[in-house]
Amino acid sequence: MEGKENQLQGGNAGRPLPEKTSRDLGKVDQEAFAKSYDGPYFSDVKKKSHPVKPFVLLADLSRKRLVRDYTLIIVGSAIAAAAYSFFCAPHSIVPGGVYGITIVLNAISKGWFSAFPDGLPIGTMALFFNIPLWLAAYRFLGHHYGLKTVVTFVATAVFTDLYTSLQSNGPLINTDNHLLAAIYGGAVLGVGVSLIFKAKGTSAGTDVLAKIIAKYTHNNVGIYITIVDSIVVLLGLVALRSWEIPLYSWITIFVYGRVVDTIMEGVRTEKAVFIITDKPMEMRDAVLFTMHRGGTFLEGKGLYSGDEKHIIYTVLPKTQIGTLREVVNQVDPNAFLSVLPAYEILGKGFRNLQKTIADSKD
Repeated sequence: MEGKENQLQGGNAGRPLPEKTSRDLGKVDQEAFAKSYDGPYFSDVKKKSHPVKPFVLLADLSRKRLVRDYTLIIVGSAIAAAAYSFFCAPHSIVPGGVYGITIVLNAISKGWFSAFPDGLPIGTMALFFNIPLWLAAYRFLGHHYGLKTVVTFVATAVFTDLYTSLQSNGPLINTDNHLLAAIYGGAVLGVGVSLIFKAKGTSAGTDVLAKIIAKYTHNNVGIYITIVDSIVVLLGLVALRSWEIPLYSWITIFVYGRVVDTIMEGVRTEKAVFIITDKPMEMRDAVLFTMHRGGTFLEGKGLYSGDEKHIIYTVLPKTQIGTLREVVNQVDPNAFLSVLPAYEILGKGFRNLQKTIADSKD
């Protein structure tokens, strides 16, 4: 028994952590953790009371990775800025966040200042909000809000004001259809932000406030992000006095979210399938030789009857689900079939796991 415990404690994470009594289970041994893990994402743990500087992590990343990440950030920022300048601002669409606030300020400040007859510059105003938010994020949320964050919000601000200056004689994309502007604004914004996310970057933004509140209230951060964005949208309603503004703005936010999810997760056509049957051998042969798919046997027990259950787990394309239903019905009409979306499939027969991990590190 003692040898088995030592084996379990060893694991793959490096040297085993010191044994803990039951009263110590809630504590984290930071020194042992720092010795067990290595790499740029754990460097702040090794520093202990000395927070890592936002530029230190550059030395730990490969040149190829740096070039790829910062190229994605610049391109993503340029695309996101296009959404703000060409679609949202000309139609007074408030997409939440810092740029939602600055779009409202731009709309209500037109004619206030002789230096800015078309309103306060959206990008420059966003910088005034993002800089203190970034400082707060770095202070309360850690070093993840480092150089990439700075590059993101500075580049987005520069591109936004550049695009706006190109429209001094009127919008480059001139349409009176606010619905089209809301849909395409959300789609373009989603593409830009997704590229930034793929580079493991982020902009400071109002999500910092939501994350700080969530950290100290121990609630779901998504709830606070929704609340903050909704407040910004309603600010547009109050300031610009039009019920159409929040309606179109929420369309933009919805489309933006869907595009980000689709790009980050990919368009998945595979389905994960569980088949519970009393004819396991016949069902196995049907899956192997009729569907030409592999799978795994799982053993279970009925919740009510307590009887032993045979479960087959397999993954197959969505186009084969209809055929699978017919095959399962022919083999065992009393079988239980559950079909679930498979968001990521790594392993033999699908995307190579080791290659995926290696690509993410390059």
